[in-house]
Amino acid sequence: MRMVDLIEKKRDGGKLNKEEIQFIIDGYTKGDIPDYQISAFLMTVFYQDMTDEEITEMTLAMAHSGETIDLSGIKGIKVDKHSTGGVGDTTTLILAPLVASVGVSVAKMSGRGLGYTGGTIDKLEAIPGFQVELPDERFIQLVNESHVAVIGQSGELAPADKKLYALRDVTATVSSIPLIASSIMSKKIAAGADAIVLDVTTGEGAFMKNLDEARRLAETMVRIGKLANRNTMAVISDMSQPLGEAIGNSLEIVEAIETLQGNGPEDLVEMCYALGSQMVVLAEKAATLEEARGLLEEALKSGAALAKFKEMIRNQGGDETIVDNPECLLTAKYQIDLPAKKTGVVQRIVANEIGIAAMLLGAGRATKEDAIDYAVGIKLHKKVGMPVSEGESLLTIYSNKEEIGNIKEMLYKNIEIGDSGEEPVLIHDIITL
Repeated sequence: MRMVDLIEKKRDGGKLNKEEIQFIIDGYTKGDIPDYQISAFLMTVFYQDMTDEEITEMTLAMAHSGETIDLSGIKGIKVDKHSTGGVGDTTTLILAPLVASVGVSVAKMSGRGLGYTGGTIDKLEAIPGFQVELPDERFIQLVNESHVAVIGQSGELAPADKKLYALRDVTATVSSIPLIASSIMSKKIAAGADAIVLDVTTGEGAFMKNLDEARRLAETMVRIGKLANRNTMAVISDMSQPLGEAIGNSLEIVEAIETLQGNGPEDLVEMCYALGSQMVVLAEKAATLEEARGLLEEALKSGAALAKFKEMIRNQGGDETIVDNPECLLTAKYQIDLPAKKTGVVQRIVANEIGIAAMLLGAGRATKEDAIDYAVGIKLHKKVGMPVSEGESLLTIYSNKEEIGNIKEMLYKNIEIGDSGEEPVLIHDIITL
């Protein structure tokens, strides 16, 4: 088998079989196939697309290119959740204890963030003492005893994806739906979950800018999951403005605590119910999404979800007292309000630009080597559709730098106030196939 023949076959619209795809992924992972040939292959995929069967075979080959996680020692159905990314995405911090409090096993491996703010692991490390690295035996023990543990993703998980993604980034092939879908799903399958819930975001703060692209990606990933014998559902959610109010690591921990106390922002709470209901149904703890939502609402109202978050922090070595005293996490040197320049209604908040402003404060990483400042970030007080008076605070900037004139200017440019504005639709579709 020769790589040049496979490039030619795909270039001319042919369908690759399992053995051919395995040859490509194995050869590139081992270094037997050079970058220039894989670059040509990626471009053929970009232009010629792939069938569901091809995408599934590529996903499975990537998933088994390195370490896979065996979760068979955990009782019950293990459910994972993945978001395609956004600004102010605090959902995992809330969902993990929330669904665990109704008996769903959440054995979650998450990554660090590169971009607007830290990933879930960075956010959890804002909690003093919280351990994101645990031995496999302890990880499995905690999920069996408490139904939940969240740890860092192994560096050996799906190494083919890491190599391919780096090449996609420099060959203008990142936005190919087959390549996006196989990248995401290979890591989810390698992580060992029985069922997967996907949050596919769309809008200016998301990777998929329009709804049609987001729907195709969601449908593709759900089909991949099912062809790979993983029960999979997806929510297509809006990310034209930040989700919730907090953007920044400690700020998002505080927001998660407030949400688990029953005082969270409406859009964030609704998103957690939508995703959590699917997790509960896939775990077979409820027969319908409506029944599942009822269980989650009761867990939030009774305090069971908040107690589970405390338990999760304690189990992983963290200081659980921050749940009762979350203000202790808000340690930025300066808290600076951004007053509205005129009276009106918030018409638009450009999510990705607000995220970049938070990154410039130090809440995220521009490069892998950057250190995150857990204390800094942005707390929104106004969202799209809300009225605002001149001089009223649009948001509060948490900063350890006194001079942030450039960041203020960036924020003003990306929050538009007009005569009217409507709150965007939060959930565009639910994909179950």
